[in-house]
Amino acid sequence: MRTGIADMVAVARIMNATMVIPQLDRKSFWQDSSTFSDIFDERHFIAILQEDVQIVRELPKELELVPRARKHFTSWGSMGYYEEMTGLWKDYQVLHVAKSDSRLANNDLPLDIQRLRCRALYNALRFSPSIENLAKKLVERLRSNGGKYIALHLRYEKDMLAFTGCTDGLTEVEAKELRILRENTSHWKVKKINSTEQRIGGLCPLTPKEVGIFLQALGYPPSTMIYIAAGEIYGGDAYLSEFRSRFPNLVFKETVATSKELEAFADHASQTAALDYIMCIESDVFVPSYPGNMARAVEGHRRFSGHRKTVSPDRKGLVEVFEKMETGELEEGVSLSSVIIGMHNNRQGGPRKRRGSMPGIKGRARFRTEESFYENPLPECICGTKKHVHPA
Repeated sequence: MRTGIADMVAVARIMNATMVIPQLDRKSFWQDSSTFSDIFDERHFIAILQEDVQIVRELPKELELVPRARKHFTSWGSMGYYEEMTGLWKDYQVLHVAKSDSRLANNDLPLDIQRLRCRALYNALRFSPSIENLAKKLVERLRSNGGKYIALHLRYEKDMLAFTGCTDGLTEVEAKELRILRENTSHWKVKKINSTEQRIGGLCPLTPKEVGIFLQALGYPPSTMIYIAAGEIYGGDAYLSEFRSRFPNLVFKETVATSKELEAFADHASQTAALDYIMCIESDVFVPSYPGNMARAVEGHRRFSGHRKTVSPDRKGLVEVFEKMETGELEEGVSLSSVIIGMHNNRQGGPRKRRGSMPGIKGRARFRTEESFYENPLPECICGTKKHVHPA
């Protein structure tokens, strides 16, 4: 949601268009009725960007009945693509952009456009006061209890497992339930997935058990406070128990906040996700179990905020390690720690330029293999050296 809105701010600037405050998706898996102003500080958003893009709260009445184009802009569109799209103004006065995520290229855009995307994302898109105030209280409570905490974005929710087709360690009944969900979700294009191939390819989120082994091997002691940023964990305590046996100091927003404080957020998954987002940004260490949209956005935000430590698990490499543990080739202890620490020395959010496309990939497919601009906005939005990094 955040990155899609930031893209559309930049697109509006390129096309010399007035932007209408976005209407949010209410038909997704989570069925959330939240509006833009429920999640973001609308007045702040408009004020911060007023010198860059004209933004209005709603479509003017005189334009409600004029011809409009409902447009699906191409993924990773270039500057030239959007300059061509300005031809739509000849026939239409209003463009309804039906999809906003990944609409703009990661690379080869003018510096002012790239910096505008960062300004929109990191300065203009401030969360609403109710979300900001509660998140601040929760961070303060964690700090007062333990001083430091890891934020773990544990993507072990029903929709994620169904979408990726990852069923390793689940029962046959659970695997069937996830398969049926995937087959019945119309906008998920891939219906038949080989779970074993997904896992070997490193395309599955780490299980709670695997995360526990991983964090322990990195050297975090059992007393470490770990904030779980997630929706409902699939299988609940049955799958969290082994993780909890290694790290008993697990906390959730439901255990840090009071039921009264969370009352206003009930049935609004986007707003509770916003709480998690802030908790992840403010944590001492951020660990995503899967590199989805939120994990990438959080990592980029933490890079922008001074390259705060983000440990990104090498899931493909870890699967090989876990397989060796299963066969007895590798045991927990010094040897395992040495292997896992070595694998992740350069995966902790340190300063580096954004990666381009994978070699050998041609055509538009190469854009999919590029590192997301929002995952790592360096060099365009971050300046300085390894020792002195600050927002541009």
